Amino acid sequence: MKSPLGKLERIPLRKAWAHEAGEFTPWLAQADNLQLLAESLGLNELDLVGTEHPVGDFKVDILCSDDGGKVIIENQLEKTNHTHLGQILTYAAGLDAQTIVWIARSFRDPHRAAIDYLNRISAEDHNFFAVQIELYRIGDSNFAPRFNIVAKPNSWSKNIASSAT
Repeated sequence: MKSPLGKLERIPLRKAWAHEAGEFTPWLAQADNLQLLAESLGLNELDLVGTEHPVGDFKVDILCSDDGGKVIIENQLEKTNHTHLGQILTYAAGLDAQTIVWIARSFRDPHRAAIDYLNRISAEDHNFFAVQIELYRIGDSNFAPRFNIVAKPNSWSKNIASSAT
């Protein structure tokens, strides 16, 4: 006899993390969770440099490094907004980051389009990611995170553009 299958249930993010800065950021900054994110992004590894890392008068949620340089991670547990779009650009410029990761509950079409645009016009060694985070569980199991890549660099088009110059 086959085992019965469970039902996959989507869980609101705030059930796991009531506060973005106080709960979600520290959770994501743990090595196992950064590794899960790195795998989702197709990166080898993300090494934590710091959380709430200063960028002039501001603070980026998470600063990491990988073999390609500095990686900034800005997160929000709600829909994307213009404020966070401005923040990722400010942090990227202030830290000269090569990889920029924006994590949110959901991405509005104009913000996803902005990430696509930034990938299209940026240098080959600069990469922008839009990542939707979701939580699931089956029955009474632990919550399980899932990182869905909503927008990512298109290295093929970047290689074509750089070879044309």
